[in-house]
Order: sequence, then structure tokens, then C-alpha cells
Amino acid sequence: MRSSMDSVGNESSSRSSASREFPERPVVGVGAVVVDGSRVLLVRRANEPLKGEWSLPGGAVEIGETLEVAIAREVREETGLQVDVGPIVDVLDRIRFDPDGRARYHYVLVDFICRPSGGTLACASDAEDAIWVPLVELRDRGVADATISVIQKGFDLVRSGSWTPREVHWHAE
Repeated sequence: MRSSMDSVGNESSSRSSASREFPERPVVGVGAVVVDGSRVLLVRRANEPLKGEWSLPGGAVEIGETLEVAIAREVREETGLQVDVGPIVDVLDRIRFDPDGRARYHYVLVDFICRPSGGTLACASDAEDAIWVPLVELRDRGVADATISVIQKGFDLVRSGSWTPREVHWHAE
């Protein structure tokens, strides 16, 4: 398990980040390892937790959303890009404690491999910036080791040839 938070925690239109502090139960979130050749998409977080840090696009799943819809929505909201959602890269906990040892933030995250399929890269909603970064330059951007590990798993998955887009159903059937 990882204890740093790097792909969720941003404000959404329906819930503020303050309502995610000291939760009664873990929040389900999604993260996107968006791959384009040898580059990965990163966002600089505009809100806590991780304000100002480079991370994967993503956020909390909203009531009534599937995981696939949530990740496609989060990437679009934060970067302006549309993505094809691929297989799950990893499922993990992200817990950040306050000085008294209470869980200030607790997320259960599902990270997906994604590929860009449309749109134009532009910083949007919960991000201060959005950029493509070559895999070899992640450490130069201060990306957390745990996040680099997930990104590497995503690249390994793409290289293995086992990438198949998942269906995204925007409206419940």
C-alpha cells in the first residue's frame, strides 16, 4: 500500500475537498495513466491534498458513475482531453494522516491505463497545469516514487500488448 496521495483529492462540482477531509469511510477514486508514445500526462494539483504537486489526472467517483465514466470525466475536466479507457493498472489505498494520527484523507484508488482519443490539452478545472512528460523525466518533475511505479506498470501493460479499451457507458442502462 502507498500512503502518499497523487491521483485524487481535487474538488468536483458536486463535492468540495473539505467534505473529503476526515471521512467516515474511504472515498473511491480513479486515476489515469494516459500514455502517448513514451510520454505520460501529468497535472499539477490545484487543490489539497497535494496542491501544487505533479500527479496523474483523476478524482473521486460520483454517485451513479461507473469507474470508466468517472475516469473519462476526470481526465476531460482536468485536461480537456477525451480518452479511451483501458485495463486496470493497480488498486491501492492512499491515506494521509493529520499530526494527531487521524486519517485526514482516505482514498481507495483504481488506476487505469488510458490513451488520448480527442480534445485539446489545456489546463482545466482542478489542475493548475497539464503537460505531457517523457517517462525518463518524471523524477525531474518531482513526481512521487509511488506514482512513478504506477506509471511504469502502465507502460509495461501497454508494451505487453494486452491493452483493450473498456466500454464507457455515459448513461446507466
